[in-house]
Amino acid sequence: MNMKAYIPYMAIIFNQFAFAGSNILMKIALERGLNQLVFVVYRHVIAMFLLGPFAYVLERKQRPKPSFAVMAKIFVLALLGATIHINVYYIGMDYVSPTVATALGNVVPSFTFLLAFLLGMEKVKITSGRGSAKVLGTIICVGGSLLFTLWRSGYLFKSVVEKALINIYNNNADHLRHHGKENWIKGSALILTSHIALSSWLVLQAKVFKEYPAPLSMNTLICFFAWLQTSFLALFFGRNPTIWKLDWNVQFLTVMYCGVLNSALVYYLQTWCISVKGPVFTAMFIPVQLVIVALFSIIAFAERLHLSSLIGAFFIVAGLYCVLWGKRKDSLAAADEHKDGNMKTTTDDKILEISTSTK
Repeated sequence: MNMKAYIPYMAIIFNQFAFAGSNILMKIALERGLNQLVFVVYRHVIAMFLLGPFAYVLERKQRPKPSFAVMAKIFVLALLGATIHINVYYIGMDYVSPTVATALGNVVPSFTFLLAFLLGMEKVKITSGRGSAKVLGTIICVGGSLLFTLWRSGYLFKSVVEKALINIYNNNADHLRHHGKENWIKGSALILTSHIALSSWLVLQAKVFKEYPAPLSMNTLICFFAWLQTSFLALFFGRNPTIWKLDWNVQFLTVMYCGVLNSALVYYLQTWCISVKGPVFTAMFIPVQLVIVALFSIIAFAERLHLSSLIGAFFIVAGLYCVLWGKRKDSLAAADEHKDGNMKTTTDDKILEISTSTK
């Protein structure tokens, strides 16, 4: 495997580090009073102005003229991947810790795998080893995330630090108010709902890209439509002028970080990875976020983990590599079939050439 073959892996891992950072920053910013509608509007405006000039210059020749049907699909992409997913996700995050929110993200691979399979984008042959690995790996991955989130018992490890380096709650009452059992279930349900939208976005994006193969332009349009859609929602739910004011604090840093990295660079890299490797491959790297966020939360927030959480994390990683093994075998099998097809065509051409020369 040459160096170019590793670029999609490097890009998608970079994306997971960026997403993990945004989860941590957003949790702090939400606790400091940042409104999620304001956040979504600002981050997509920033991304739109960053991506727009590059899209205009770099894709001027390859960008097809979008039809009404393509524009409608991009509008739906913005609705699923930005307006619904991001808004609902961060409403849910207000009720749970960053580690739990990230752990719930591991349902995305299974939802994406299922949607891709139903739409004929992902082929599964259960009788083959690679098909069984993909199905079993998805089940193990989702089961591990459920263990991590729901099975909170057993040995509780001591905190690595005596006192949290970053205190995201004003007092214990505030912590209990946000993370009581009822609110924890509400937050988890909201986050799961947002991930259904994200899975649909991943699969639909792969289809739209075939009709509109201009990733920079497509993501600029996604940011534009997301800005319009969320601004419309803000007319009803964000009419207080004070929530739109950003000072030089963690709220401003979060908006800039997510606008520049997540909505601009990461959106582009994600689109490119989907076009190269497919939606299931892209979604299967989401568990990497869990490891990053959990380690940071243990050190910075003094979060304590149960043994059951570590067991769940082990199953998540095991499931991830089962699916990746199956995907790798699929790629090798497809390459072999393509090679055999070319050899057969070459042989047929030679036979035709010989038969023609003997006439």
